[in-house]
Amino acid sequence: MNLGKYKNLIFYITTIAVFSALMYYFIIEGQTLEVKENIVAKTSSGSTWENFLESFKTNLHHPLALLLAQIVTIIITARLFGWICMKIKQPTVIGEMIAGIVLGPSLVGMYFPEFSTFLFPKESLGNLQFLSHIGLILFMYIVGMELDLSVLRKKAHDAVVISHASIIIPFALGIGLSYFVYQEFAPDGIQFTSFALFIAISMSITAFPVLARIVQERNLQKTKLGTIVITCAAADDITAWCILAAVIAIVKAGSFTSSIYVIIMAITYVFLMIKIVRPFLKRIGDLQAGKNTISKPMVAIFFLTLILSAYATEVIGIHALFGAFMAGAIMPENTKFRTLFIDKVEDVALVLLLPLFFVFTGLRTQIGLLNDSHLWMTAGFIIMTAVLGKFAGSALTARFVGINWKESLTIGALMNTRGLMELIVLNIGYDLGVLSPEIFAMLVIMALFTTFMTGPALDFINFIFKSKKDPDESMQSNDSKYRVLLSFDKPESGSTLLKLAHNFTHKMNGNKSITAMNIAPVDEMHAYDINEYEESQFQKVIETSHDLNLEVTTFFKASTDIESDLANITNKGHYDLLLIMLGKSMYEGSLLGRLLGFTTKIINPEKLLNTVKGKGNIFNNSPFDDFTLQILDKTNIPVGVLVEKDFKAADKVFVPIFNLSDFYLLEYAKRLINNNNSQIIILDAAGQIRNNIEVKELIRSIEQVAPNHITLYNEKKIEKEFLNSQDLMLISSKSWKNLIDTKSLWLSDIPSTLIISNP
Repeated sequence: MNLGKYKNLIFYITTIAVFSALMYYFIIEGQTLEVKENIVAKTSSGSTWENFLESFKTNLHHPLALLLAQIVTIIITARLFGWICMKIKQPTVIGEMIAGIVLGPSLVGMYFPEFSTFLFPKESLGNLQFLSHIGLILFMYIVGMELDLSVLRKKAHDAVVISHASIIIPFALGIGLSYFVYQEFAPDGIQFTSFALFIAISMSITAFPVLARIVQERNLQKTKLGTIVITCAAADDITAWCILAAVIAIVKAGSFTSSIYVIIMAITYVFLMIKIVRPFLKRIGDLQAGKNTISKPMVAIFFLTLILSAYATEVIGIHALFGAFMAGAIMPENTKFRTLFIDKVEDVALVLLLPLFFVFTGLRTQIGLLNDSHLWMTAGFIIMTAVLGKFAGSALTARFVGINWKESLTIGALMNTRGLMELIVLNIGYDLGVLSPEIFAMLVIMALFTTFMTGPALDFINFIFKSKKDPDESMQSNDSKYRVLLSFDKPESGSTLLKLAHNFTHKMNGNKSITAMNIAPVDEMHAYDINEYEESQFQKVIETSHDLNLEVTTFFKASTDIESDLANITNKGHYDLLLIMLGKSMYEGSLLGRLLGFTTKIINPEKLLNTVKGKGNIFNNSPFDDFTLQILDKTNIPVGVLVEKDFKAADKVFVPIFNLSDFYLLEYAKRLINNNNSQIIILDAAGQIRNNIEVKELIRSIEQVAPNHITLYNEKKIEKEFLNSQDLMLISSKSWKNLIDTKSLWLSDIPSTLIISNP
């Protein structure tokens, strides 16, 4: 017997047996020590099941278990409402704000008090508040990093008047509003100055992150208007946070005179951060230049800077959030470095921790306190004052400095966006005891309303001032050119689709138009690096166009609904053919995807082969992924869907004809012959071509112009070698579906395949 073969098994069994016996011995001997120590064993009354239930209930109310349950509930609810708002063309932050109010006493607490008490007992709110503050600190760090200070230095003089007017006008109106509501709504013992300053700053704030996302979504970032409004918002953000720091210092000190020392310390802190810490961080950042990762020691240095900065401002008395914002603003200005660092922080801050702040705000917001018409009229008056000060103030100032009415009103609508930044200000006021529950609820409603109205206001302004050239329709033309639009998500895909488009149009000279379009998810970009992101996306397309000596138009758009935007641009653009790649996320755009953020990529040749061989079902019995199905359903022009297997050129093309409805493929085959001298092999799979006079005439006309370029193939059995020798297969969407449904053996050997769907 060969013991070497079983030595591992023998060793394993021996080790387990010996050490188990040893443990048993010590436990038995150890129990004898209990008698000497007079230890009495605990006895439980009741059945084993009752004891288990009692223990289970105790575990449910354990602080850690309760906190984890709260986090799960909050994230799911926030993602759900965020997804709903995104579908109705609203910022996701609106949905997250609403989610917080829904989980608070205004809805769940009112109609399901037992559930609310169980999930959010008062004793657990301290933990929730602590974690939400950590999330806010990380968020403000990101906001600071997203500010492009170089743009401020270059363009601030163009926007400083609008920016400061958009602060001083609503600030003054806020002071005036405080005069009328102070006696009724100010908490006992709060001075008018403190109350008025917080009302004023809540009127003046602009949500820079939300505004930047809206500018991206509406494709304004490259326009003069987009530059002005981003600069205004950035200057507004910095100014407003400096004013807020001063307001907090005054409120805590009780008077302006008493706050002088705090303000002096704050100015000293800012000076040290700019003159000492910032150059130090720049030198640290320069060490990372050209690298695609940030080392852990570097990450530790920057996080330590963040924490120390937040700690310093909290101790000074101007709030930790100002320190976090300042730490982000002085980060090295290298775009790649900031992007890498934001990516490290963003997911945890925005997805995990920040929703806790929305719910914590919602738990404080008691809309039920507004229980009579007078209180709702007061809330309406607050909203009117906020809109008048920010919207009208910004718009009129922009018009005064020479901007036309449409752009002035657009600036006003965008600057009126308050979002999360407003909630931060309101919570600080609430924590300081300056805002009562009633006025807090009114101001939260104002924040929701002014953020929600931004999108409809912009649409209304565009409707009133209908421009001759819509940004999304800038590629439209009424000429007779053959117009091809290719839409891609990855640079490599764009290059491949451009080669395919070139094969269809090579010899058309001035009678063709090719547009390469990239529509990117808005949440993948940051306001300061959008130009660099666009450049990287189109780099390979531009290189390929130069190699092919091909003129191509590029179009970039940030979007929250890629499928709808792609369909709208396609339908409005008078295109003759849309080319896309097969291979988007099977969850992207779905409710599950929005809730969980899945980005699982599907469809490569290996997965496709596994599917048709019965080893999986990535399509759920569909011949296309969800993204492609939506495009085919929404567009009204022919769509070519490329299944790519190392496509280079369409020199040898195989066209299977399975029924009469597939004959439109011959027009595309003819176009490849005329423009690329392609060799076309047509498979008469159904035996219908030889008996169809119209098709025979079409083939004859092709042969007259390009003899020996088209071959009719009647073999029933297609050999693997034949398929492998082809560069491209043209197939109808209906026949492609049939191949998938029947798990055709072809699919293991097909070349790159262009699935053409006629509307």
